[in-house]
Amino acid sequence: MKLHSYVVRYDSGFAPNPFYGYCTLATCKPPIRKSAAVEDWIVGCGSNDRSVCRGGHIVYAMRVTDALDFRAYAADPRFHQKIPYRRGSRKQSCGDNIYFRNATDTGWLQRDSFHSKEDGSLNPDHVKRDTGVDRVLVSDDFVYFGGYGPEFPESLRNFHGLDVCKSGRGVSSFGDPELIAQFVHWIRSLKVSGYQSAPFEWRMLRG
Repeated sequence: MKLHSYVVRYDSGFAPNPFYGYCTLATCKPPIRKSAAVEDWIVGCGSNDRSVCRGGHIVYAMRVTDALDFRAYAADPRFHQKIPYRRGSRKQSCGDNIYFRNATDTGWLQRDSFHSKEDGSLNPDHVKRDTGVDRVLVSDDFVYFGGYGPEFPESLRNFHGLDVCKSGRGVSSFGDPELIAQFVHWIRSLKVSGYQSAPFEWRMLRG
């Protein structure tokens, strides 16, 4: 078991997508989608960017309980609600079930989504980056705080010189069983699970 930590720079409800009973990572972060195994933990940390100022806070944590390729993800009825509907609610518009094959099975098509161009057409840069790792991580054991998550405890900020709370670019991966156990203990001690509060970017839309 490993723990993978990274900064969620754009917390919009798209990547990760914490809705409809599952937390899914279907786009972005190809290194994590490629390497994370079932039973690994993924931890999203707040950004230190001046427009966000959520460094040191947790955005979400998910225990990977399944991993699917894009074909399986698109076909699985559990995730049909995650097909984006851009004219729907905020939750509907940020669906991450966006990739499927063309009629001749020679290339990827992309639904109108956060990774499409402004006119809804396919964005080849995002298609290349996202589908370069044909893998979607799924969890039904997660907690998502969005823009309202608590601060990481000091014990996890300085665990024998290790810091679970990632800052900056890239991914930090930890394999220390004691560190992972302490992290899981902290997450369980919060006594909440599933979707808890709105993505950070939704906070900016409230007035």
